[in-house]
Order: sequence, then structure tokens, then C-alpha cells
Amino acid sequence: MTHPAPIRRDGHRPHLLAAALGPAERGWHVFPLRPGSKRPALHGEAACPRTGACATGHMKWEHRATTDPDRVRAAWAAGAFNVGLATGPSGLVVVDLDMPKPNTGTPSGVTTFEALCERAGQAVPATYRVRTASDGEHLYFTAPPGIRLTNSAGLLGPLIDTRAWGGYVVAPGSVVNGHTYEVTDPAPVADLPTWLLRALTPEPAPAQPVRIQAPRFGNRAADVALERETATVRATTEGGRNEQLLKSARAVGRFVAWGDLPRHEVEQAFQAAGESTGLPAAECRTTIRSALTWSIRTCRPRGTAA
Repeated sequence: MTHPAPIRRDGHRPHLLAAALGPAERGWHVFPLRPGSKRPALHGEAACPRTGACATGHMKWEHRATTDPDRVRAAWAAGAFNVGLATGPSGLVVVDLDMPKPNTGTPSGVTTFEALCERAGQAVPATYRVRTASDGEHLYFTAPPGIRLTNSAGLLGPLIDTRAWGGYVVAPGSVVNGHTYEVTDPAPVADLPTWLLRALTPEPAPAQPVRIQAPRFGNRAADVALERETATVRATTEGGRNEQLLKSARAVGRFVAWGDLPRHEVEQAFQAAGESTGLPAAECRTTIRSALTWSIRTCRPRGTAA
């Protein structure tokens, strides 16, 4: 068992600053995680003050992660933060090989990945490797140029996840549950193997046009509103995408409440619009459902709405 570094009287662990500066010097973007935790220490959207870095809209951890050593020193001067490494901005794809729950008989992610390599006729890649707090492994790869990979969960096999755009990993040197993330192979970061890239980018399904049913009340305003608001979402750039998705979905929600538009088709249209801007699919679904539920609950009867 690895013991964490001693804490100074002011509550800081000096090695955590070094654990943040090291990746930053390599061009990897870092941000603080809660002490002893894997969760981001930055404020969430609901608590965003809309000042400073968030003056033009809520900035999530992926956008606030940095390689600036001055910003790193300032952040880690505030506490004994663990280190998050934003994989997308860092140009990385990290394969996360997890451990099964005790007494389940399930093979570990490491075992499954080795079998996956064997089936592909490939050796287990030699690359930068980190042991996690749960005795799993992180395999670091350089992301392929011109391809924006996102996270995956179980796509390669049980207990195998990947982290790319929209994801992060806990950097070596961080301590969770008394266990330290440690580099077990300091080899240069290898390029993502072609066979792994193919496995992570399955053939896309043919695009299906969104068909909107004729308005139940003959109200064409509903169709126009949906077309206008989804176009607005598609045109929104980073920094305000989620906020605009929420606002636009709420604007159309009243037509769902009145029965002019089927909810599932409205959700489908906004899902496509949100994902086209680069927002993760899960984030889009959560925002859209929350917005429509709010609109339906608070909608006034037809004829009394402004």
C-alpha cells in the first residue's frame, strides 16, 4: 500500500502542486479536484456567479483546465487539491481498465483488454501507464489528428472505458481513499493504435430526417418556433451552448404542453441540434428533458400566454 505524502500545517500537500505542474509542463491541461476525491473542485453551473472566467457564460472544468504554471500555482495554493487532467484539450485518449467488485468472478478490465488485443492480433500497446487508486490502470495515447473522439463506457468491453473530449482522468500523484495514482510505465505516450481507433469509431447510422407531425390544432406557429429555436442552438458557439439549448427548449415547451408538437419529436430535434455544436449526448438529453418538463409544468393555458 502506498502512503500519501504528509500534510503541512497549513493543510497543503506540496507534492500535489508538483503533480499538477508536471502534466502542465507536458502540455496537458489540468484543473483541481476536491481533496481526496475524483470530483471537480470548481463550481457547477447552478452556482455560477457569472463573473471572472464565467463573465460571458458558465465555463466548465474542461474549458478552465490550464497549462499555465502561474494559474496552476495560484489554484493549488488554495488547498490540497487532487489533480484532474482534461483529456480532450490535452490531445489524449486514455483507456481506463477498471477492477471488478469483489467476489463477482468478473474478469478485470486489464484481462479483458488483453483478450481484446489478442483477438485483434495485436500486442498490448507499450505506452505511458498509470495505476489507479483501485488497482486498475490508465493507458495514455495521443489522440489522432482531425478526429474528435468522445468518452465511451463499455464500448470496447466490460470494465473498459475511454476518456477523450468531455472527459478527464485523475493524474498521477493524486490520492483517493489513501491510495496514490502512480506511474507504472513512464514510456512515451504512444499514438492511438489504428485498430483501437476503428473500434472506437463504429460506422455511423444513416442520418434520419426529423419529421414533425402536422399540428393538432392547425397552429403553424409551433413548427416555425421549433425550426427557429433549433437553428439558434446549432449556431451557438462554445461558452453558451448548454444555456441556449435550455432557453430554446423552454421556448418550444409550451407547444408540447398545448398538444401542437409531440414531445419525443421535439426532444429528437433539439438532441440533434445540441450534438451538432459538440455538446455530449448525455448532457443534451438532460438539459432538454429538464427544459421541457419545466415548460409543461409552468405553461399557462392557450390564449392567456403572452
